[in-house]
Amino acid sequence: MNLYPRFAAHVADALASLMAEGDLPAGLDTSAVAVEPPRDASHGDLATNAAMVLAKPAGMKPRDIAVMLALKLNRLPEVAEAEVAGPGFLNLRLTPDVWRDEITKITTAGSDYGRSTMGTGNRVNVEYVSANPTGPMHMGHCRGAVVGDALAATLEYAGFDVTREYYINDAGGQVDTLARSAHLRYREALGETIEIPEGFYPGDYLVPVGEALAAEFGPAYVGAPEADWLKLFRTRTVALMMDRIRADLLLLGIKQDVFFSEASLGARVQEALDALTAKGLIYEGVLEAPKGEAAEDWEPRPQTLFKSSQFGDDSDRAMKKSDGSWTYFAGDVAYHWDKLERGFDALVNLFGADHGGYVKRMTAAVRALSDGKVPLDIKIVQMVKLLRAGEPVKMSKRSGNFVTLADVVEEVGKDVVRFIMLTKRSDSQLDFDFAKVVEQSRENPVFYVQYAHARIASLGRKAVEAGIDLPAPDLSLLDDADLAVMKTAALWPRIVEQAAATREPHRIAFYLGDLAAAFHSQWNMGNDDSARRFVRADAPALTSARLALAGAVGQVIRNGLAAMGVEAADELH
Repeated sequence: MNLYPRFAAHVADALASLMAEGDLPAGLDTSAVAVEPPRDASHGDLATNAAMVLAKPAGMKPRDIAVMLALKLNRLPEVAEAEVAGPGFLNLRLTPDVWRDEITKITTAGSDYGRSTMGTGNRVNVEYVSANPTGPMHMGHCRGAVVGDALAATLEYAGFDVTREYYINDAGGQVDTLARSAHLRYREALGETIEIPEGFYPGDYLVPVGEALAAEFGPAYVGAPEADWLKLFRTRTVALMMDRIRADLLLLGIKQDVFFSEASLGARVQEALDALTAKGLIYEGVLEAPKGEAAEDWEPRPQTLFKSSQFGDDSDRAMKKSDGSWTYFAGDVAYHWDKLERGFDALVNLFGADHGGYVKRMTAAVRALSDGKVPLDIKIVQMVKLLRAGEPVKMSKRSGNFVTLADVVEEVGKDVVRFIMLTKRSDSQLDFDFAKVVEQSRENPVFYVQYAHARIASLGRKAVEAGIDLPAPDLSLLDDADLAVMKTAALWPRIVEQAAATREPHRIAFYLGDLAAAFHSQWNMGNDDSARRFVRADAPALTSARLALAGAVGQVIRNGLAAMGVEAADELH
């Protein structure tokens, strides 16, 4: 059991004892009692809110409860001091042996250190990217791809059974336009000079698609009526574009488990409608005019409506268009109905910033379809602003007026792209400056964390170069100054569970920055005082103990980077 649950159990035992002894009323609800790091590190190693949250239901002063609880906790061999502060805050200082033991636990667990069982037995579907197959992946897709993939990895680290999913928008007018654009490139591949009309997809990325179609079909469809080739070319072109999208995602180390085709929904849309109808949630009615929109964009006509407003949406939602075809929303409802039918316990969607208005209606639909049993958590991913030394990056004509993900990965590398995409909350805009993300400075978070790991990796080489014969580590030689970094390293299991519970993988990047800072601070102490150096030829036993400490920190950094899909660097060039 990691540090925080272990001490939460100690606090729970102490409270149970106080209740059994009659010092606290029996049967108090302790579910709100927490053990966490104090806001100010100078106050101790751990803090508990037990006295504050139990005072009112116990009918006692918080400080009186805190004093009794402190007496119990002071008897624990792991506690150096339990101190009551203010009106009833309780801070704990732990013995050095706690932190020495944590080194051993990290070393023993290795890549499993920090793994949790909190999600055991829970199946989660994480849907991310889901870009239209009308072009290659560009930087507008990149952030959602990285955040979604890191979130999936974090959930797995926390014990959840995760399915990574991509929804292929391969139905609708844009896919017909794609097929027509590919047909032009097909004719071009067979020797015809073409002009691309307004509204078609102009990017050169369709040139190889046209060549593949020409190789497959020859001139059979050059002059054929559109009705003869549109459906065939649509299917083939989407397949070829999805091959490219998969290859682009692979550049980021992303492999999704399921690629779900919108075109495959078919009868599922009617099934979803029937399910909502059976619950009394579908009716024929006239929607009120939407606020803030021009009158010509709305018509007061009877429609098939879903009672979305009954589940927190701003208004009810149309399921059919005026021509009797399904609305886009109806297709999304059917898609999520399919997810629910597959037995997931929770759904997570990553939406681009332009889909913010879709959140309430989709959460309403899932709440209605699942009778509130399956939560849908929608994360909004804001745009990435591409810069080069502070100046906006010019678009690529070759790619169709955008910068491709492949071009960016080729220039700065997968690990840099993935790390930077997680350095801010996904719902805040992110600046990606090509010059700064490869800069070797403290201001570059990728370098700062990787440099900490590279420094740790260098210590073994330094010991060999110094000709030190290292004994087995004696961790009792480590003093408080040595062990200070372990207080940050030991937070890792807690960070995993917090990132998984909040669906916020950026917390891991923030944490790694803090851990790197703690290690660099310890390293720099050796620059000022040679006695504090990790490698000392005159002290082999102390060197061995400090290398074990550094190795544990390095293991936690590797574990955190792995959850982000980033490889740890042993050397920086």
